[in-house]
Amino acid sequence: MDTIKYKRLLLKLSGEALIGDGSYGISQEMVVYAAQEIKLAYETGAQLAVVIGGGNIFRGVEASVKGIDRATADYMGMLATVINALALQNSLEKTGIPTRVQSAIEMRELAEPYIRRKAMRHLEKNRVVIFAAGTGNPYFTTDTAAALRAMEIDADIIFKATKVDGVYTKDPVKNSDAEMIEKITHADVLKQGISVMDSTAITLCMDNNLPIIVFNMKNKGAIKRALLGEKVGSFVGG
Repeated sequence: MDTIKYKRLLLKLSGEALIGDGSYGISQEMVVYAAQEIKLAYETGAQLAVVIGGGNIFRGVEASVKGIDRATADYMGMLATVINALALQNSLEKTGIPTRVQSAIEMRELAEPYIRRKAMRHLEKNRVVIFAAGTGNPYFTTDTAAALRAMEIDADIIFKATKVDGVYTKDPVKNSDAEMIEKITHADVLKQGISVMDSTAITLCMDNNLPIIVFNMKNKGAIKRALLGEKVGSFVGG
């Protein structure tokens, strides 16, 4: 078994990562790809938890701008994360990885309710735990849910999977002169207004000394390489 740098990690996977070439919805090809990447990391012996977004199906903030009450829109977004979680669970279990979905909003027929000690027990039994429905509260993003769950399960680090190679001075998609930052502190992320995770999530990580690695999900084997201590993407921390 490989020597791993981080024993327990939380992977933050955006809903957009499951879109594929379309503009919305779930691409089965991308779900299978994500499952294969998680499997490579799982086989190192690390304990893995996942927080998944729902932006590929429904984005609460955008919907609230268009007239839906913000709290209602956020609850709709939470339901979208449950759909994504079930899709990922299905693909993971087809690869032979035992998986549990825990939802912050109770829906017993679909998922376990979120119970911290039970989640940690699943991890100790080498099951991948997928946390769905964000924090269960409106006005909080799935980034904040990732930071919160990571601290609750005593994760060593957060891996944030994105569509770019790491943290940049500007949006690299819109700005050709954007420069990648290989290492930065939580405080500098907040001070410079750099888009890594929302400010609530970054502040939670900073206050609890929880590092973050930001990387491109499309780089095959990135999660496994980072687990083994290789330099991947950008490092946010002290």
